[in-house]
Amino acid sequence: MTENMRSLRNFFLYKCLFALTFWNHISLSVENELFTSVSNDFPEDGSDKKIKSLPLLYTNSHQSKANFDWVVIQNTTENLSLSEITNDNVKKLVALLSNFRQGSRLQNLTLTNVSVDWNALIDIFQTVWSSSIEYFNITSVTQLSDIKSYDFDYSGTSMKALTVKKVLITDLYFSQDDLYKIFADMNIAALTIAESEMIHMLCPSSDSPFRYLNFLKNDLTDLLFQKCDKLIQLETLILQKNKFESLSKVSFMTSRMKLLKYLDMSNNLLSHDAADVQCQWAESLTELDLSSNQLTDAVFECLPVSIEKLDLQNNQITSVSKGMAELKSLKELNLASNRLADLPGCGGFTSLEFLNIEMNSILTPSADFFQSCPRVRELEAGHNPFKCSCELQDFIRLERQSGGKLFGWPAAYVCEYPEDLRGTQLKDFHLTELACNTTLLLATALLLTLVLVAVVAFLCIYLDVPWYVRMTWQWTQTKRRAWHNHPKEQETVLQFHAFISYSERDSLWVKNELIPNLEKGEGGVQLCQHERNFIPGKSIMENIINCIEKSYKSIFVLSPNFVQSEWCHYELYFAHHKFFSENSNSLILILLEPIPRYIIPARYHKLKALMAKRTYLEWPKERSKHALFWANLRAAISINLPISFEGNEEQSD
Repeated sequence: MTENMRSLRNFFLYKCLFALTFWNHISLSVENELFTSVSNDFPEDGSDKKIKSLPLLYTNSHQSKANFDWVVIQNTTENLSLSEITNDNVKKLVALLSNFRQGSRLQNLTLTNVSVDWNALIDIFQTVWSSSIEYFNITSVTQLSDIKSYDFDYSGTSMKALTVKKVLITDLYFSQDDLYKIFADMNIAALTIAESEMIHMLCPSSDSPFRYLNFLKNDLTDLLFQKCDKLIQLETLILQKNKFESLSKVSFMTSRMKLLKYLDMSNNLLSHDAADVQCQWAESLTELDLSSNQLTDAVFECLPVSIEKLDLQNNQITSVSKGMAELKSLKELNLASNRLADLPGCGGFTSLEFLNIEMNSILTPSADFFQSCPRVRELEAGHNPFKCSCELQDFIRLERQSGGKLFGWPAAYVCEYPEDLRGTQLKDFHLTELACNTTLLLATALLLTLVLVAVVAFLCIYLDVPWYVRMTWQWTQTKRRAWHNHPKEQETVLQFHAFISYSERDSLWVKNELIPNLEKGEGGVQLCQHERNFIPGKSIMENIINCIEKSYKSIFVLSPNFVQSEWCHYELYFAHHKFFSENSNSLILILLEPIPRYIIPARYHKLKALMAKRTYLEWPKERSKHALFWANLRAAISINLPISFEGNEEQSD
């Protein structure tokens, strides 16, 4: 019977434990409105311990029942979260926490909305320091008053990390050392005091075990930890969102932190002047965050040489100083949101692997970046105001050759200038090789120029252009002199029916056949012949022009001899010029002998054109056809001159 009773009791205890585990998210309210609840928050240090929690039951009645319940709590609960702590219930909180002696399961404690005076807060801290708690988070602490010195007992603690957030001190008159000394001398690995308007922190009075310090969003200044040599184990220091101003003073602050690896100074008021004293950083520092400050190009003269990861995002940097010390260990550099106009070279960053330079002022990034930075595995250069021009073509070509090293390609790489290309992705922007290769463009232009010059020279030689230019000049000068000598003559008076142009080798036919047959009889034609009508004292050229000008028609006796005469060519040129300038039908061509086209010189292109387009009279070999020839010729030159033939004869004599 006794054995059966023992079995029933064990079964009942098992059921109770099962019920307690099942209701692990229930909160119970007991006397004095002390609330306890279960929290699933992980500790601030990132511990991934499995959370086991049970409801807490605390009561002054039924002492035996309470003792039983505390045995269950101490063996099953790892996380405890309490809120609404006041001076009225703080003693019961201390009594509650006193039950969690070292060796119990409770490791994580969170207190929220704590409104107590200084002595009560010290009691809570001292109790926690003597308990099994390792990670203590306290948020929204107000009404701290009567702050005074306290001899805190740090010995024999299980505490590893303390996080204090949003502390509001109502006591206006107290010694700051009494407050900060409590935290500075804590023998824990991690301390966080954030969002509390803290203006200072003391250097620990002895070698400190701090490995992690986080003073986020306070009012700390350059005076922090100056000449402090007690933080010998500190590895991580976060001073984000404070009021630091001097980068050199920050460097001296770290110089005695022998194990410091990570420093976050982002969102401060930091600046550095090249005239400042030389910076001196902790030799162990490998990661530095200086983003969102007021740093300029001079910052590169005040950087730790051992740095491996550097964040300079959102500053006022326009270029990477070439006189900077070499950062041979730097692997990751963030220069986003600055004022850089080009990609920095890697002269001072020989080990660089990752570079972020997005959101700067880069129009045309250098195409030789990967050549100067052979170890870079990823370049983030998007969201810059790219100017899509020839200079950008090399950078686009570089992307194709880089093997995917441009992060964010192609969406983040868009043309900003010129305006008509705004919004066009760089991958869709193309220009011809000729348009962008200056050497090729100059070579092509030079080649075309040479070809053009060669063609013009050939045509000039083939068509004897210089000769025509010279003839035009002669004709112009002759006309000018004639107008100057006889300014009152408004127009030339025709004196001859025709001017005869022929080769001296054909002069027998002209004198024996042409002239007699045209001038004979009462109504004979008045002809102008150079032998009898050229005026002595004038140049041959001037005489030719005058005779052509004073003749209604110009008769050209064509033969192989004609095309070989230079003077005949002159006469043909001036007559042809008159033909076009006066729009008159003044040319008469007589083909005395057939002329093979191959013997006509190239410069006689006018003659070729005339023979191809105009009708000419061919001298017949048959004597029976001579009468018809002369009749046709007379009809071609028939005109009434404005002066008498007698007057002409007298003038020609």
